[in-house]
Amino acid sequence: MCEYTYSELDFISKLPTVNFDFKQFYVWQEDEYCLVGFSVIPDIKNKLTNKTVMTKEEIKAAKKKPLYLKNSPVVLLYDKSKNKKYTFVIPEGYDWDGATISKIFYRIIGSREDIRFKIASLIHDFLCENKQRVDYDRYFADKVFERLLKVADTWSFIRWLMFHSVDNYQKFCGWSEKK
Repeated sequence: MCEYTYSELDFISKLPTVNFDFKQFYVWQEDEYCLVGFSVIPDIKNKLTNKTVMTKEEIKAAKKKPLYLKNSPVVLLYDKSKNKKYTFVIPEGYDWDGATISKIFYRIIGSREDIRFKIASLIHDFLCENKQRVDYDRYFADKVFERLLKVADTWSFIRWLMFHSVDNYQKFCGWSEKK
C-alpha cells in the first residue's frame, strides 16, 4: 500500500476523477488528444546500491534500471482521436531506466531520473515493452509520453527534443509491428 504524506494527499484530492469499467481513475493528464488516468498514483522509487552487501552484477543491474514501482496502478489511456480506451496494470516491482538520455545531454535536458520525466518514462517504457497494450500504436505511445512531459512542466523545447528523439528511434530502430 502507498504511504502518502499530507501534501501528497492534498495534491491527490485536487485531481479530477473519471469512472471507467466500474473503477475510479485520477486524471493525471487530459487535453484534446488524450487522457491518462491512474487507479492509484504510481509510487516510484529509486534503487539503492551498497557494494558491501550487493554483488557487482546486482549493482550493475540497479544502475541500468534505477527506478522501480512500489505499487501496482491500473492505467487508463484514452485516445480521443480514435475514441479508443486502453487499460492495463503495471505490476509492482516493474523497473525501468527512466528517460533514456545520453550523459552528454544531462546539462541541457536533465538526468534520466529527473522528477519531470518519471511518470512519462514509466508509461512509455512499459508500452515499449508491451506494445499490444495500445494495439501496437507507436505514435500514440509517443504522444502520451510527450503529453506527460508537458503536464510535468517540462520546457517546450526539451519536450519537443525528447518527443522527436523517442519517436524517430521507435520509427527506425525500436518498434516492431505486430506479427
